[in-house]
Amino acid sequence: MYWGKDMDRNLTWLTEAGLDIKSGIDYTGGADKYISAIRRFYSNYEKNRDKVIEYYSAKDYESYMITVHALKSNAKMIGAMDLSKAFENLENAAREKNGSILEAKTDQVLFSYKELIDKLKPVEQFGEVQAVDEISGQVARQTADKLLEALDDFDDDLSKELACKLSGYPFRLTQKDMLKRAIEYVDDFMYDEAADIIREISVTIE
Repeated sequence: MYWGKDMDRNLTWLTEAGLDIKSGIDYTGGADKYISAIRRFYSNYEKNRDKVIEYYSAKDYESYMITVHALKSNAKMIGAMDLSKAFENLENAAREKNGSILEAKTDQVLFSYKELIDKLKPVEQFGEVQAVDEISGQVARQTADKLLEALDDFDDDLSKELACKLSGYPFRLTQKDMLKRAIEYVDDFMYDEAADIIREISVTIE
């Protein structure tokens, strides 16, 4: 997507919404990828909120922890640092199975989550935003499958090429770091270790 000279002005409203734009762009790798990440954060709100409520009600601490961990990373990726920290606190409480903290804080954090989503409503005007080198979920899944085949064949060059292509998918921060580690394993000819990581991050592709 082309932003032109008005890019900074177009993003000013995000500062007013409470986002750290610089951190968000640093994490995502550019203004177009940043807006794409915000768009996904916005559009996935109801699904993620419902998961938190469902797992909280069922006292499914493991699933609750996984969900708020993802929300922590997603919030950090768009520069919503306060919300990211709030989700981190819920994650730690769920890990410790501290029901009293979850009871006291879950609704409060979900309220803050909804407040931010309401402030991000203008992102709808950008429509679907995709960076030049960003790949879709469908392409990412196909690439991951081909990468696993290349790793199984010990094809070093093709594995590196496909891993590079897979990095175009907008993974969360945790998965991005894991993919970097997988690429390092390929460089060291540790194909089984790299394949284990690719299988793990593949399930997060939407």
